[in-house]
Amino acid sequence: IYPAFVFGTLTYLIIMFSNLLVLTVIAMNKKLHKPMFILLFNLPISDIVGATAFFPHLIFSIVAENRLISHHACIFQAFLIHVYGTGNLLILSAMAYDRYIAICFPLRYTTIMNSHNLMKMIVITWFINLSMMFTLFILLVRFKTCRTNIVDFYCNNQSLVKLICDNTSVNDYYGLGTIFLLMGGPLALILYTYAQILRTCVITNHTDARQKAIQTCATHLIVFLSLQINTVFALISHRIDSSSPVLRRAFGVSVLIFPPLLDPIIYGLKTKELKQCIVMFL
Repeated sequence: IYPAFVFGTLTYLIIMFSNLLVLTVIAMNKKLHKPMFILLFNLPISDIVGATAFFPHLIFSIVAENRLISHHACIFQAFLIHVYGTGNLLILSAMAYDRYIAICFPLRYTTIMNSHNLMKMIVITWFINLSMMFTLFILLVRFKTCRTNIVDFYCNNQSLVKLICDNTSVNDYYGLGTIFLLMGGPLALILYTYAQILRTCVITNHTDARQKAIQTCATHLIVFLSLQINTVFALISHRIDSSSPVLRRAFGVSVLIFPPLLDPIIYGLKTKELKQCIVMFL
């Protein structure tokens, strides 16, 4: 009990401290009020939502040695966790688009990524996220449950649907549609923008600029693919009866631990301007 409690508490505190640090530094430094950092500002918010939905209840259940959770609290936890996962994918996609414009169209960057278009991009990102997740859970709460055992370490849409004995085909079709759109759409955008960035880097004569662009994109791509691969496996495994429940839980938990823990470290250390501001702030 005690090692698990210490690990969970320390992990949550590190996540909260590092993400709040990134938020504070970006908010307080005017030289970071650029499109790239304003988009990045949304990532710690999403990470904090996901970590807060998962860790406090986990820590409480370890201390109390009791995994009980009320049905309403379970739905709320699941909603926040899905908002976090979807938010991260969409925010990372918006950041990839920003890098694409900056590297492939540098002379038009300030025109395309002006404050009006930037705010529009952020609002649309959160609107798509919240509206699709709200619809997903509205479809869920109309049913009464006939079972009580959540098959994962935390509440999510798939594990809640498994508590229902009625026909949930509409939920299944909508869930598959959201997986296809929210996984396929960002992946297609990332692949296209990075292919164009690599093409630009190959034909450019500036070695330093090419190195910097490739380093930035490689870091971004690793963060995105690690999140997406874990998320896809965790979601799809619920629909495959032969899949290992241990692996499903491991991938599901890793989605909630590693991105919130590593995002501020990766972007804080790899982004030169942000790193300098963090050092000055500390």
